[in-house]
Amino acid sequence: MNAAPFPAGPIQRCEGRAVVVPGDDIDTDRIIPARYLKCVTFDGLAEGVFADDRSERAGDHPFDRAENQGATILVVNRNFGCGSSREHAPQALMRWGLRAVIGESFAEIFFGNCLALGIPCLSADHDAVLALQAAIAAHPGAVLQLELEPPRVTLDASGELLAWPLFLPAGPRRMLVSGEWNGTAQLVAHDGELRATASRLPYLNGFASA
Repeated sequence: MNAAPFPAGPIQRCEGRAVVVPGDDIDTDRIIPARYLKCVTFDGLAEGVFADDRSERAGDHPFDRAENQGATILVVNRNFGCGSSREHAPQALMRWGLRAVIGESFAEIFFGNCLALGIPCLSADHDAVLALQAAIAAHPGAVLQLELEPPRVTLDASGELLAWPLFLPAGPRRMLVSGEWNGTAQLVAHDGELRATASRLPYLNGFASA
């Protein structure tokens, strides 16, 4: 796990080591099993990330390997985050320490839930993702540089710089690089305007005449 601060403000890049979880159609029940949804807050969800898969693999799951501890970028394959819409899945990944996800494709609701947390989900074609995963395996501990403008990722392979173009829709990219992804921060920043508007709404003021 990684104790890095949660995402905040404009997000234009991410730097760090990567953890690869291969396989298509990894659903949110695998990311965070349903029994963890009983929590009152999201605190402590990090321990439940891939809990059943990790138990089955008895320490050999990518999230348990020593070289992957502290990783900040997750690399996956096709249709990651499918299944239940539970927001606990990206919450758990964020609390484990991940700050970006690269894959072939993502379930729409999972993508949106990640965006609301400031976690960019960037895509690439099948061959590019396989090549990136192979490069990570061949150079364990290598640091990835992830840029949102333009979207791309680079990896320093023992002095040779490898790069892959990525895709992130224009709307989500604008929200991330501007900081507009953080709805709560936007509300706080416009508190004065919101209060002024509320003061003019009759149904918030007992329908008293102006």
